Amino acid sequence: MTTAEPFERIYQRACERKGGKAALEALLGHSASAAEISVIPDNLLLGELTKKVFQSGFVWRVVRQKWSGFCDVFFDFDIEKMLLMSDEMLEAKARDERIIRNAAKVFTIRHNAMMIDDIARKHGSFARFLADWPSTDIIGLWAYLKQHGARLGGNTGPYALRAIGKDTFILSEDVEAYLRATKVFDGGISSKRSLNQIQQQFNLWQQQSGRSLTQISQIIALSVGENVVGMQR
Repeated sequence: MTTAEPFERIYQRACERKGGKAALEALLGHSASAAEISVIPDNLLLGELTKKVFQSGFVWRVVRQKWSGFCDVFFDFDIEKMLLMSDEMLEAKARDERIIRNAAKVFTIRHNAMMIDDIARKHGSFARFLADWPSTDIIGLWAYLKQHGARLGGNTGPYALRAIGKDTFILSEDVEAYLRATKVFDGGISSKRSLNQIQQQFNLWQQQSGRSLTQISQIIALSVGENVVGMQR
């Protein structure tokens, strides 16, 4: 049985650790509304997915420094242009010094453009599809991106969603440690059973607090562990 605390207790501990309520609140991020997400151009969403794919397992700062080069090389991630790129064109672009030269990750751009195009044909736009997905089943959206996209499993998909403003929790090291210590789940963190248990607990905390999943996971991370103030959680 889980020993997870009521959210108010977690919040109070985070306040104590971070110097008070005002100091803690200043550290928290904010999600975008469904209306705001629904109008984001699909090329910008492909760009964000790509950025997180390249940042995975790499130094985020370097990816940010080279990002203007990525936008130039890949035509600002125009979906139609990405769909028309042949293997030979992608291989050539993977050698361009303006970007991080990783052919396997470069090929994900076309794959994820195909996913976005398919969703847009069914839902009007990828942005609308993301905006309409309920936060009470955010793990379902993670699973969809992992299954239909390229290299969007693990925390890559969730970090991309967080970057565009979609409300999602992040299973960072500190959050995972808390959930495991309080027996919210007891198996592998990526198993369907574990993710369902975690989603149910976050849904409960959301009912208790009225806060977004984004802020709930940030507050948990800031309430435990040896975290650094200001780190993305």
